[in-house]
Amino acid sequence: VVSPPLLLCAASLALTVVVLIPVLWGLLQDSPRMQVVYGARTPARDILACIYAALLMLAATLLVLLLSSRFETLARHMTMSLLLVQIVYKLLTALFVRGGVPLRCAGNPVVLSN
Repeated sequence: VVSPPLLLCAASLALTVVVLIPVLWGLLQDSPRMQVVYGARTPARDILACIYAALLMLAATLLVLLLSSRFETLARHMTMSLLLVQIVYKLLTALFVRGGVPLRCAGNPVVLSN
């Protein structure tokens, strides 16, 4: 039987993986749609892609570990740390990111999606 906290951790990690795969793919492909939202490819944007890749790899690894009874406790604690980092960086993004708003958008889509 899966406990509700474990299920929430697994769902959060799975959502992180599902969201980051297409975002990272778009950034790496340098698609025109991503250029509108993230701007032209620059070292700063590549660093952001690396951060997203690290989050994706960690979330996928933790999801596997979380579903393994042998590493469940460790994975649960690490998942809480990852989620805390994600919450903090998203709040800081909302507070500090200005500009970069494409035409016909009420705000920066990256900030709004966070």
